[in-house]
Amino acid sequence: MNLLELSCTPQHGQNPLADNTVKQLLSSLPEWQVVGIELNKTYRFANYHETMAFVNALAWIAHQEDHHPDLSVHYNRVVVNFSTHDAGGLTLNDFICAAKTEALIKRP
Repeated sequence: MNLLELSCTPQHGQNPLADNTVKQLLSSLPEWQVVGIELNKTYRFANYHETMAFVNALAWIAHQEDHHPDLSVHYNRVVVNFSTHDAGGLTLNDFICAAKTEALIKRP
């Protein structure tokens, strides 16, 4: 499944994903981890300007997908946490947005 090709859908009344599905989807997201009921990753940058550029780009994705992460923004790092509060845990939306977040970072 190519998460980048998918879009988020409303999750009102949905159940969180089963543990085996979470594990399978997590394997496609480098350095992401499940912490409690959140999908989490820390991104590090050279300076504040790069940090804020990333935050602004991520905010645009979140707006387009109507699925918003909790962010902890620091001078040279951002902690990103996705969770679907309506479902009380992780849904496919969290993994879609995590994959789109990953796509913001250039890989050599």
